[in-house]
Amino acid sequence: MKRLVAATETVAAVFLLLIALLTAFNVALRDLLAWQIPDWFDGTKLLMAIALFWGIAVATYHGGHIAVDIVWEHLQRRGRRVLDGVAGLITLAFLAPMAWMVFAKVLASGTQATTDLRLPLMWFTGIAACGAVAGAVLALARLAELLRGDGDASDEVRDGP
Repeated sequence: MKRLVAATETVAAVFLLLIALLTAFNVALRDLLAWQIPDWFDGTKLLMAIALFWGIAVATYHGGHIAVDIVWEHLQRRGRRVLDGVAGLITLAFLAPMAWMVFAKVLASGTQATTDLRLPLMWFTGIAACGAVAGAVLALARLAELLRGDGDASDEVRDGP
């Protein structure tokens, strides 16, 4: 499981890095040489979608998404586990159909391509769909850990806003 989580974190980080590099190089080229990278705008939008889906997977597994712990803080250990389990189940209930629908989008993209370089959108949506599946799988893994007691949040200090 640790390797899957590490790989998911790496994929999300790599795509964030690619967005930053593409944007920085495009700005530098535009300002210095009055030339821009073809499809930079479409490329950054597509890379952002990939990074978001993979980032959702990472945040879901670590429970690092934004949370309001008003109720959680006042519960006993058993109540916290139940609340964490319900939250995990709801998260899984949203992520699993989302993964399914993103894969439906991949299959429906057909021969659509980017404007300048005519790169097939299927490549980008396919990688994003894998991130959506990783989100559902890691939500299921987190839920399983919570049910087994391995991911018992009451033993940890929450870093909530």
